[in-house]
Amino acid sequence: MAEKQEEPQPAQNGENPEKVENPEKAENPEKAENPENAEEAEKPKELEELPPFEIVTGERLPAFFFKFQFKNVEYSSGRNKTFLCYIIEIQGKESKTLRGYLEDEHAAAHAEDGFFNNILPTCESGLRYSVTWYVSSSPCVACADRITKALQKNKNLHLSIIVGRLFMWEEPEIQAALKKMKAAGCKMRIMKPQDFEYVWKNFVEQEEGEEGKAFVPWEDIQENFLFYEEKLAEVLQ
Repeated sequence: MAEKQEEPQPAQNGENPEKVENPEKAENPEKAENPENAEEAEKPKELEELPPFEIVTGERLPAFFFKFQFKNVEYSSGRNKTFLCYIIEIQGKESKTLRGYLEDEHAAAHAEDGFFNNILPTCESGLRYSVTWYVSSSPCVACADRITKALQKNKNLHLSIIVGRLFMWEEPEIQAALKKMKAAGCKMRIMKPQDFEYVWKNFVEQEEGEEGKAFVPWEDIQENFLFYEEKLAEVLQ
């Protein structure tokens, strides 16, 4: 059986299809006249690369972030930042104390790394540095290694880290990294309810009209502290 031949479609708007040699040109005369511009228009636009999140520094962090990010819950869903409050006591001919806080986004440099890059990039040999961190969660492997190397390099640096939660403490790599920190001289412990109150008073900016408002412990703050204290002891033993 012979194949059925398609009949030519009737012209629309009274046009003669035989005279329309290039329908694309008829529909878009500018494209036909400027083929180079047409090619540029057809190229997909490249996605612009967004700049990385920057380390944020300051003297006091917003109360909302403290209440959410420092909360010592067992499952830290949605808490994708690290908040680090620091006190640097420098002892030498002229002693001085520095304090402030850092926050990060995990898509970029972490707060612990940002501390050594931006706040204390070097330690002068003739001075003694006693540093205390109050951190929303314990460091990851990379940050723990950075801390270990900083302590090994600077024998005049003494670091105490007080954390609200333990980050992925069940992972062997995390456990090994925290043990190396301890061997390098870092002292780490879990934040007690009194530590949360200290951070509230000294590192949190009070909401408007609430200056001097007392710290209100959340439910299970003591129970969660004991839970993390036990787990940290198991990791560091």
